[in-house]
Amino acid sequence: MSERRSSESGFPIKGRYTADDLPEGLDSRLGAPGEFPYARGVYPTMYTSRPWTMRQYAGFGTATESNARYHQLLRAGTMGLSVAFDLPTQMGYDSDDPIAHGEVGKVGVAIDSVEDMRLLFADIPLDKVSTSMTINAPGSVLLLLYQLVAEESGVEGAALNGTIQNDILKEYIARGTYIFPPKPSLRLVADTFGYCRKEVPKWNTISISGYHMAEAGATPAQEIAFTLANGVEYVRAALAAGLAVDDFAPRLSFFFVARTTLLEEVAKFRAARRIWARLMRDDFGAKNPKSMMLRFHTQTAGVQLTAQQPEVNLVRVAVQGLAAVLGGTQSLHTNSFDEAIALPTEKAARLALRTQQVLAYETDLTATVDPFAGSYVVEAMTAEIEAAVVELMDRVADHGSAVDAIEVGFQKREIEQSAYRIAQEIDSGERVVVGLNRFTIDTDEPYEPLRVDPEIEATQAARLARLRAERDGGAVERALVELRAAAEGTENVLFPMKEALRARATVGEVCGTLRQVWGTYRPSDRF
Repeated sequence: MSERRSSESGFPIKGRYTADDLPEGLDSRLGAPGEFPYARGVYPTMYTSRPWTMRQYAGFGTATESNARYHQLLRAGTMGLSVAFDLPTQMGYDSDDPIAHGEVGKVGVAIDSVEDMRLLFADIPLDKVSTSMTINAPGSVLLLLYQLVAEESGVEGAALNGTIQNDILKEYIARGTYIFPPKPSLRLVADTFGYCRKEVPKWNTISISGYHMAEAGATPAQEIAFTLANGVEYVRAALAAGLAVDDFAPRLSFFFVARTTLLEEVAKFRAARRIWARLMRDDFGAKNPKSMMLRFHTQTAGVQLTAQQPEVNLVRVAVQGLAAVLGGTQSLHTNSFDEAIALPTEKAARLALRTQQVLAYETDLTATVDPFAGSYVVEAMTAEIEAAVVELMDRVADHGSAVDAIEVGFQKREIEQSAYRIAQEIDSGERVVVGLNRFTIDTDEPYEPLRVDPEIEATQAARLARLRAERDGGAVERALVELRAAAEGTENVLFPMKEALRARATVGEVCGTLRQVWGTYRPSDRF
């Protein structure tokens, strides 16, 4: 029997719920599926007409190796690709930069130039697949490289479909892969909104992420509150840049975690949709219904996976995926069972995808919309989480804005306190983790992890040397001068950035040019 008596967000879970626990005005709080306030889902038919997009996050080593994994996943039936980049790429450094030493290709694929991006997507029809790229500070750079490769294969920007994470604010809170100070970073986000509206109109220009905050220890209420507060900040930045709310808001998307606490996760997703719809309509005056829809991608909770008895993670991921689907996600990545040990093997990645396919095609989850609507416990939990989220968002607003709260460390401090509490509960045994602090075994079973070739760094350095020797250095220099002038002024920097990348400037050279103008953020900086 479970010993859980309180939710992850801190409110008590009753042993029995009745109609008396339903919130007042339930009909207006729910609405119809696909209608304001979208608690029951953003589309009228949800999965009854088509399932969610099945994505698998992949990327390691060289672009050629990652391309092979993408083709394997596509053959296995995945509907969308999700690219993991290595740490130097995420920080805007080339693979041959001294600071990149030891990290090239380790946690994702190394991308230094348009040539690497060309290899990454070789023989993949970019007008047929949806591609998500987990990249933030240099998100605009990687998007432009993707567009250039698509154009080379005859695919125009209007045909491209996908997402860049491009969520820099959560990097200051929970993850740390920032480059520039927040003010120019927000400008770059707004420039990306404006560029994509003209050049890549179907692209989701940002994936406002609670996932990484949850992985750092945020409760469900904190995850939603801090993510939506960041979303408000991005909307304000775009409005300040002269964009109309209904011109960019329909392309905003979100990224959340799905934990094993299924009921609370379902309630969390439903509450998030309702809060965002009200914010966009009432606070920002959105008129287009698509501006009010909180569309989101979900990834199962990597932080809940264990290196001990890793096969048990298959069960955890199935439950987490079920929570995401019952909560109404638009796309889903299911983690591989071996990710707590190393990069996923091909077999583990395939099993993760098969988990989604079982949910979609062997259950009755796709037969009806929002099956938990009206549930005593889920509706009560939805109201509890909504109230907790609103209270936390008000506390962020009391600092002036999400950026002001970040400056004084409010969100980071709140998350660290939650993480510490969780760690204490696991250490004491109060929080059961199967295979870790209960139901353990005496011996570890053999497992052969995927290993990254240590020669990748030298290979990438050689490719960069050849690139710099063969390209038109003068054209690159002139393009970077144009980029610098745009960064110093007010014009949209993505247009000259694209020309620099077309001339085969590297990711590090482009980001380095912007560093010269905007500076590099340090946690102790005041802004």
